[in-house]
Amino acid sequence: MNTAPAPQQNAQWKARRLAATPRGVGVMTDCYAERAENAQFWDVQGKRYIDFAAGIAVLNTGHRHPRVVRAVREQLDRFTHTAYQIVPYGSYVELAERLNALTPGDYAKKTAFFTTGVEAVENAIKIARAYTGRPGVIALTGAFHGRTFMGMSLTGKVTPYKTGFGPLLNGIYHVPAPIALHGVSVQDALDAIARLLKADIDPRQVAAVILEPVQGEGGFYPMPAEFVRAIRALCDEHGMVMIADEVQTGFARTGKLFAMEHTGVAPDLMTVAKSLGGGMPLSGVTGRAEIMDAPAPGGLGGTYAGNPLAVAAALAVLDIIADEKLCERATLLGQRLMDALNAAKVRQPRIAQVRGLGAMVAVEFNTPEGKPDADFTQAVQKRALDAGLLLLTCGVYGNVIRFLFPLTIEEAVFEEGLSILQQALQG
Repeated sequence: MNTAPAPQQNAQWKARRLAATPRGVGVMTDCYAERAENAQFWDVQGKRYIDFAAGIAVLNTGHRHPRVVRAVREQLDRFTHTAYQIVPYGSYVELAERLNALTPGDYAKKTAFFTTGVEAVENAIKIARAYTGRPGVIALTGAFHGRTFMGMSLTGKVTPYKTGFGPLLNGIYHVPAPIALHGVSVQDALDAIARLLKADIDPRQVAAVILEPVQGEGGFYPMPAEFVRAIRALCDEHGMVMIADEVQTGFARTGKLFAMEHTGVAPDLMTVAKSLGGGMPLSGVTGRAEIMDAPAPGGLGGTYAGNPLAVAAALAVLDIIADEKLCERATLLGQRLMDALNAAKVRQPRIAQVRGLGAMVAVEFNTPEGKPDADFTQAVQKRALDAGLLLLTCGVYGNVIRFLFPLTIEEAVFEEGLSILQQALQG
């Protein structure tokens, strides 16, 4: 006689979650994952979902890619942790060498590893301040750089990231991001920086300018190449460090290994995370060797930074991206998605804009009066989820749906996802 307890249902897990965990950890869905494979997952009640979220851009190589699983298992059989700063291991060095070679910029580079995206951002700011001896940092409105105090201070969106957590850090200055749809031109953004440097902070006190080449949480807005080139020139003129936050845009998502490649501009420092580890927690900062060497020994690191299991996964991820030509696949799949969304735009007047680079695609919704329509956006998201398609929203006004499906997604599953999406858009 089988006396094993019955599996917990979604509603039971939700009740336990509400009793055991704080509301500040927002949870989008009420379906609890049981297992996953590539671009699909199944909840504890056996319902199947197509995953167009990929753990918020963490799974460009899909859930449980066999090569990632094998690499982690092989490392697990050797050792799981030493703390790299205490007893180093060669795989950390190998991964650093590969990122030094793969990232934009024809100059000597060095890389340090951490655990989360915001850790990479924090350390990039530390490195820039150590190198320049300056305190100030310029960031963009709509930016997202994490949830620590430095991350929140750099982030250009109040709710929910900053609400109730002030005061934030000093020395952070925001200027408008150039978004034509919202009436902000490249020249408007550059004029705002010029005013900032005349009225609020001496450029000789600015350590760094940080930007996402495609804004993530802010709404999937690609930064115009003209603007990125102007930031590069500004940094060169005043001795500022240019930091590209590629936490969400990196590792083939935009059709290039890194989104900065679309602009032809090489930053001084680049932050990476998310899909680097293929589901394992890993982040890094790669940059000019002389800048990276500015902090003294012991100034960088962390107990779990560059964990050997995550490093093993990352080495496999880089091989998968190259061998399976995921940059090319991102471009092809992204174009097919944009074609489907533009076709839907003819029938759905609430679609204000379809945009994207590679497979980093978004659709923005407005009311008939031209105002951001968060309610309609949430309705589309809910209809899709009810039909088994997981979508994420973003944007300062919550009126954007972003698409982050694994780049390894099976053709039939991708087409099925597009079909569900088209139905959800029509209501």
